[in-house]
Amino acid sequence: MTDIKICGLSTPETLDAAVDAGATHVGFVHYEKSPRHVSLEQAAKLRRRVPESVKLVLVQVAMQPEPLARAYEAIRPDVIQFHGSETPEWIRLVRDTVKVESWRSIGLRSAETLDNAKKFEGAADRLLFDAPAKALPGGNGVSFQWSLLDGWEPFMPWALAGGLTPDNVGEAIARTGAPLVDASSGLETEPGVKDIERIKAFCEAVRAADAA
Repeated sequence: MTDIKICGLSTPETLDAAVDAGATHVGFVHYEKSPRHVSLEQAAKLRRRVPESVKLVLVQVAMQPEPLARAYEAIRPDVIQFHGSETPEWIRLVRDTVKVESWRSIGLRSAETLDNAKKFEGAADRLLFDAPAKALPGGNGVSFQWSLLDGWEPFMPWALAGGLTPDNVGEAIARTGAPLVDASSGLETEPGVKDIERIKAFCEAVRAADAA
């Protein structure tokens, strides 16, 4: 079965909806420039609603060591998602220090980007292929050319993000074989405002793709 991450959650209602709909991962964005930003206090409260069967992903962008340590202590995520210019060495250090699963987001521009991603093997636990960064590193509602993954041989666990919606996720899974799909802006009525019905529809579309 394809794993499902619903990212950028910020309210109890939408978090509960994602869990109830079958999400395997939920994401909190701690990045002040994002419309999906949640404070550490908000995130800690929401954290208590996440069941043990669902993994919590802390999404952050190029945080310095001290703020990142504070965020980890406050939220206790199952996964830290690195969404900035973090090096393999830094990701490995964080992972080995706090013993937490680590993902590296990569804006996929070309086949060369796929080759460059190999440097994260052994440092990150999963690669998250997203559309290239714009004003924000992610959550821009834009997809990349899935054909870039045609014939690609995965060398480590990976996931697909970038403009995924209930309408296109089935095609994305069929085309790429993604083991995990990650949606955020494609489930919103406006930036940062998740729609419960779209969350449900997205999870249903993933399960329909699995059945097909």
